[in-house]
Amino acid sequence: MAKNLPLNKEIDNIIDLALAEDVNQGDVTSETLIQPGLRGRASILARAEGVLAGIEVVRRVFLKIDPSLKFERLLEDEARVRPGDRVANVFGRVISILKGERAALNFLSRLSGIATDTARFVAEVEGYRVKISDTRKTTPGLRQLEKYAVRVGGGENHRFHLGDGVLIKDNHITALRALGISLKDIVVKAKQDVPQGLTVEVEVSRASEALEAAEGGADIIMLDNISPDEMRRIRSLLPSRIRIEASGGITLESVRAAAWAGVDIISVGALTHSAKALDFSLEFEPKTIKI
Repeated sequence: MAKNLPLNKEIDNIIDLALAEDVNQGDVTSETLIQPGLRGRASILARAEGVLAGIEVVRRVFLKIDPSLKFERLLEDEARVRPGDRVANVFGRVISILKGERAALNFLSRLSGIATDTARFVAEVEGYRVKISDTRKTTPGLRQLEKYAVRVGGGENHRFHLGDGVLIKDNHITALRALGISLKDIVVKAKQDVPQGLTVEVEVSRASEALEAAEGGADIIMLDNISPDEMRRIRSLLPSRIRIEASGGITLESVRAAAWAGVDIISVGALTHSAKALDFSLEFEPKTIKI
């Protein structure tokens, strides 16, 4: 899937919401102390080592605040940054730069943190033919941006929304089994009725369920909270046409063992729900400040 940030109205709406919660009531400090005509240059600096993601969002934040600002991109997304690296410069009205500072850095820190964690998982499974994938465990309203950051870090996206593919999970199975429908028949029905082009994936927790899902014609079988040894055994029992996904509490320490088990996909909810923000700062250059 393309790594490009989608330039659509949804991204603009996300930025608008971030600015609304921060500057809709004005910036009383800057408006009290900073002369409207004061101009200067500020730099955005990395304060930690990681993978850059979200620089275009930062540019759009500042231009929404003040279209007269000039934004100089020094590094592109996917760049590896170290403490002290300068990633961008912003030129123009000091008061406008101050108004956009926090929203811009929040986006950059959050997205770069996700890209950095994803890159660590990808590096851990180097040498195996397996893909690191995210989940739908994203921050409400930020899914497009967070899944973009996963791609920047070298990962792949699972479903964007509930209409993006059939994933028969434990609660679906529990509800339908209560009506006397077997797992095999659940999968058969999904295969018959799913819109053309969409895959049918089934979450299982034991080998017998995996075999039953395979009999029903599942395209992907998700092994949930299963040990690597058992994953490997189940993989050997299933047709090669079926892709296998490992899921459930997989960490940086355990991901390589899951890759060893021979799965095709490893989904990690922590990429988006638990990523640590990567620290950045914005600093003015005193010699550039003038009326």
